[in-house]
Amino acid sequence: MRLDGQVAIVTGGGSGIGRASALRFAEVGARVAIVDRDGEGADETLRLVRAGGGEAIALHSDVGVAAQAEADAQTVLERFGRIDVLMTAAGFSCGGTVLTTAPEDWDAVITTNLGGTWLWSRAVIPAMQAQKRGSIVTVASQLAIAGGANNSAYIAAKGAVLSLTRTMALDFARDGIRINALVPGAIDTPMLARGFARNADPEAAKAASLARHALRRFGRVEELAEAALFLASAASSFSTGTALASDGGWLAG
Repeated sequence: MRLDGQVAIVTGGGSGIGRASALRFAEVGARVAIVDRDGEGADETLRLVRAGGGEAIALHSDVGVAAQAEADAQTVLERFGRIDVLMTAAGFSCGGTVLTTAPEDWDAVITTNLGGTWLWSRAVIPAMQAQKRGSIVTVASQLAIAGGANNSAYIAAKGAVLSLTRTMALDFARDGIRINALVPGAIDTPMLARGFARNADPEAAKAASLARHALRRFGRVEELAEAALFLASAASSFSTGTALASDGGWLAG
């Protein structure tokens, strides 16, 4: 699976699945734009790409701000001349039920996960239409399919990401644009650790999550990067509107 000559944008590229995917895309020939509101994280990913001989730029932006998405997409076009791949890996979770989630926290989760997916797709699709080709990889969650407790805003947002993925796939298929969702299980990332830390007994929460995975372990970001590369590349050329689970068997249980 190669991305030679292609330009890939990865939101949330400053850490976790986003960073691993940005590094993997660069390894297989893509020039990469790393988008993250964590400027230090984005710059570290940039350093790692360049250390591996890749070409990249870092954009310090909040994915939920429309003007920033549009301006950043234009920056990528001016720098690299095209946009072939978008991966919307930026994510945020606060935990809580509908009763315990504050309205401002709800808005922040929806804006980052769903809004960032919408705004960045909106920003890059015109360039992909002009090229008559492109691949968008959204990032949902196994919880969007199986459900889960005490994480209402995040699960609602990820469920909406799946629905948005499917409708965009139908809307833009004739433009040569494929749009698919990556559905991770629990992946060993800083966000997962923060989620466990919100519980009264973090170790018990971690054990319960492990038990839900048939493989009895958490996923590695490098494993998700491989799945993202499959969806981004021509290896999945007959796939659009799909949800690819990389969940350690969570959904099978």
